[in-house]
Amino acid sequence: MTTQSYKKSIEVAASPATAFEAVTRGVEHWWTCPDQPLVRLGDRAKFTFPPGVSYWTFELTGMDEPSQVEWTCVDALHIHEGQPKEIEAEWLDTKVLWDIRGHVDGTQIKLQHAGLTPQLLCYDICEAGWDLFFLGSLKRYLDTGIGSPHKG
Repeated sequence: MTTQSYKKSIEVAASPATAFEAVTRGVEHWWTCPDQPLVRLGDRAKFTFPPGVSYWTFELTGMDEPSQVEWTCVDALHIHEGQPKEIEAEWLDTKVLWDIRGHVDGTQIKLQHAGLTPQLLCYDICEAGWDLFFLGSLKRYLDTGIGSPHKG
């Protein structure tokens, strides 16, 4: 079994600056609504999935505008019915790394969730979730202005 972390990439029509904005100040347009945006190093935002049970709190631990963003999970409570209690904090200390690069037709965005590996109980659930929101919703949001964030 591989220990490689989740990694995917998309190409979008939007500029690198617009993509950077989407993963810092605009997350509610394509993922879920945080309690505040991630704007400055050290900022923390709690991302809750309605009906308000599961959440992850990320700290903005790296940023090189407009090409790189790093979120570190500093608190987690992933409640998933039918799963062992160990699943609840599996994201703790993982990092979500965004690499944003312009190219001739727009922007390529690479997402790596460092620490989200197939050995975790939540991997299949979380891989499907990232695929839905990163490959689907974020791409649609940056191509059309309309994402499909989680509403509950």
